[in-house]
Amino acid sequence: MKTYLYNDSIGSCELLDSMGSDLDIVNAARVSFNVEHVEISTKDEKLINYLYKNKHTSPFEHCVLKFRCVVPLFVARQHMRHRTWSYNEVSRRYTSEELEFYTPETFRPQHKSNRQASEDTDTNPIIRSTPGTNLTWTTKASDSVLKHTRKSVRLFNTLLESGVCREQARMVLPQNMYCKYIATTNLHNCLKFIHLRNKKDSQWEIRVLAQAMEATIKDLFPTTWKAHCAVMEGRTK
Repeated sequence: MKTYLYNDSIGSCELLDSMGSDLDIVNAARVSFNVEHVEISTKDEKLINYLYKNKHTSPFEHCVLKFRCVVPLFVARQHMRHRTWSYNEVSRRYTSEELEFYTPETFRPQHKSNRQASEDTDTNPIIRSTPGTNLTWTTKASDSVLKHTRKSVRLFNTLLESGVCREQARMVLPQNMYCKYIATTNLHNCLKFIHLRNKKDSQWEIRVLAQAMEATIKDLFPTTWKAHCAVMEGRTK
């Protein structure tokens, strides 16, 4: 299951493997009574709702999801703030191949009151040369980002060709460079990530990553997902 995120056929989230099901959650909870079910029942669904509502999290931790994520570096670093996950990423110390970059055609304005957020509108402002300098140019923001990216890659390659090691040359690569990594976590912590990163005040570029993971959980753990939504929406009694 692979989802493209940014309309450029590069940024993506792909489920590589998973372990467990709603039934495994039930059996993890019922092992206290030395009971095991072979198929999930209505009573089991009620048990999952009870467990999730009352924050009995350990049964959900027996289910695991492993993703391959390809996102801009600044998004990857936000993801990796979630330290309950395990991560391994492509290292530019070892390879200089397949450099790809996130270069959006439009941008979002800064939010008027929230210093860490943006407005939900598109803009592509004209950038002009700074008065008093020898530079004279007028270009769109998207074109400027593309030119800056290409210039950074040329410098990176020039440093390598001049004998500079990869582990130092990589410092000139911009934060819009795509980062590929494997991310693994249990179901409980994946749901926590989705809850935090799919909020309206979360950055859009990581929000769509959370939405891709949300679609995976809906498919693999439908009863747990319903219980999660009920708690988040305050529909539990």
